[in-house]
Amino acid sequence: MTVSLLLLLFSVSVASVQSQGSSQDAFIIQYLERRLVQMEERLSQCEQNIVSVTQKSYDLSSEIRGSLSTFSVLRSEVKSQVDGVSARVDRLERELEYLENKIPSQSDIEMEETLLEQQIKAAELDQLKKKAKLQVQNDCSAALSQIRSVKIVKKVGDAIGSWFRDPTEGSEKVFLLSGIRNNSVLQFSSLQSFIETSSPEKVLLLPVHWQGSGHVVYNGFFYCHKADTPNQILKVELLNGTVVDSTLLPGAGRLPVYSLNPNTFLDMAVDELGLWVIYADPEYGGNLVITKLDKGTLAVEYTWDTQCKSHDAEGAFLICGTLYVVYNTRYGGRSTVQCLYDIHDTIHSNESPVMFFPKRYTSHSSIQYHPGDQQLYAWDDGYQTIYKVETRRNDRVTAD
Repeated sequence: MTVSLLLLLFSVSVASVQSQGSSQDAFIIQYLERRLVQMEERLSQCEQNIVSVTQKSYDLSSEIRGSLSTFSVLRSEVKSQVDGVSARVDRLERELEYLENKIPSQSDIEMEETLLEQQIKAAELDQLKKKAKLQVQNDCSAALSQIRSVKIVKKVGDAIGSWFRDPTEGSEKVFLLSGIRNNSVLQFSSLQSFIETSSPEKVLLLPVHWQGSGHVVYNGFFYCHKADTPNQILKVELLNGTVVDSTLLPGAGRLPVYSLNPNTFLDMAVDELGLWVIYADPEYGGNLVITKLDKGTLAVEYTWDTQCKSHDAEGAFLICGTLYVVYNTRYGGRSTVQCLYDIHDTIHSNESPVMFFPKRYTSHSSIQYHPGDQQLYAWDDGYQTIYKVETRRNDRVTAD
């Protein structure tokens, strides 16, 4: 608006000067025109500067508003985190206070350690008493001297399996388990019935599967290794096929009990002293371990570590508390008893000669001793075989 007013005045002045016709005034007019043009340019530049400043002010204002918004969000997050940390600190303080109230004093800890030592000593004494009880009550003085005669009963079932008689006095029943995993047990009324007939008297179907070939029947109960478990032993009543008891054997089931029978991890056995289980312990160099079980409750009565290796072993059996380990080669051959362990420490391997089995087929997948008729019931590459053993009197047992 100022520029327009100046132009108007300039026009009036020009008209006045033209009327006078003065050359001096014409020069002044030209000077004024140049000044007006310069002023107009400066005014235009000022307007552009004002617009630019206004735009920059708007942009700065927008940036400030955005920064304030971001700061508000960050402040909320920090406040939330601080509140969370504060809550955790409060909870930690409460837990520390709770633990301080629960942790016993040093005197209480010393009393508990003393009590624990007393309990350990009592348990060790109890184990020693059980071992002594086995020795005192043992009236069995038989020691294996020779494996003489052999009888091939028949050939039935798979190449791997087990068969045995119930060693309970008065029982004549024969039981057969074919393969390395199943839930059936074939029962025959007698050995003669097993020899003469192809059909069992009864097929017992169990509610669970057994595995391996290290099972026994004792006093009408079936003792077996439960399939798909490392060390669970089952006690099954054969009258109705129900599981009446079970136990987990600590330390067992981590290695095959015999390297030549890789599918058997627990080997049950019966001798004149009762029920046993044999297994290999990797923490003991793979040596065999024997454990005496209570046939009623499956409680562990005592455990012995032996010097007998599981490597190249194919089976084992017990006679009067002495473990006899049977060895062979992985190609099959003549089985031999090369290591024994006597729980009474009266018979030693270095004092006993190597005993040979009569040469038959390849190797045994199971060997079960019957204390009543003093025979070994073996499964030899699918052949059900009986070995007659000869024993001698171990005078050192009775002398002790």
